[in-house]
Amino acid sequence: MTTFEDVLAAQDRVEPRDAMPDGYRATLVRQIAQHAHSEIIGMQPEGAWLTRAPSLRRQAVLLAKVQDEAGHGLYLYAAAETLGASREELLDALHTGRQRYSSIFNYPSLTWADVGAIGWLVDGAAIVNQVPLCRCSYGPYARAMVRVCKEESFHQRQGFELLHTLSHGTPAQHAMAQEAVDRWWWPSLMMFGPPDADSPHSAQSTAWGIKRFSNDTLRQRFIDQAVPQAEALGLTLPDPDLRWNADKDEGRGGYDYGAIDFDELRAVLRGDGPCNAERLAHRVAAHEDGAWVREAAAAYAAKHARPARPEVA
Repeated sequence: MTTFEDVLAAQDRVEPRDAMPDGYRATLVRQIAQHAHSEIIGMQPEGAWLTRAPSLRRQAVLLAKVQDEAGHGLYLYAAAETLGASREELLDALHTGRQRYSSIFNYPSLTWADVGAIGWLVDGAAIVNQVPLCRCSYGPYARAMVRVCKEESFHQRQGFELLHTLSHGTPAQHAMAQEAVDRWWWPSLMMFGPPDADSPHSAQSTAWGIKRFSNDTLRQRFIDQAVPQAEALGLTLPDPDLRWNADKDEGRGGYDYGAIDFDELRAVLRGDGPCNAERLAHRVAAHEDGAWVREAAAAYAAKHARPARPEVA
């Protein structure tokens, strides 16, 4: 009989009906739910610019992206449901503050350039963080992430292209792009979580094959990718300590960077970020306003449900 440990040792996938430790199941529910909540809440900072996009093309691209984020949330809630967690329970946990979403979405999108900065930096960081999840040991989560990452790569390119247009436009447009990058750079680095030494779940998640790389490893990978991209954009990253170190990473090289204010990260996670209350209140109101749609859909499904087939003796 194949055991949970056998599956992990063989680098195979754990499937919903397989035996798994309660801790493994609980960790996956927590992580997948936080991921799903982040996709849904993450629609808000950019969704606020849908009616203010500077052209029909920009509006169409942004609308497609926001729609994608809603789809990502649905994929992930469905993955969590395979672990026995109902969508209603997960949404209630979000709305009552018992489950979190990514800290990055508690920052305001003040100008049109923020849409580009979110696409380039936030979605770029998400890709670095999420591509390894395509090899997660839990099958439904890993398979959902394949499509999510493909769409996130489009979002990152959309943000890069938008910022490139602004940074090579008028002086005012360049200044707006630079100001947006200045505000989103450090929160993007915080997306990877606390330092490895302060990350309470990382070691066990790695042992179970849920995580493949540590927080600091992924953060370093993102920084090393972002620096040459910023140069191509003609923008400056707001870190005076950022410099190439040829001896880093066992001689492969990498960028040294300045100290991250993890006190700010902890404050945002406690609910003290610039937009925590606003984001959650908006989400709860939208959920309540949509109750009639869910009720109508349930009534329609009940009315048109196919009768059960008679059992064959």
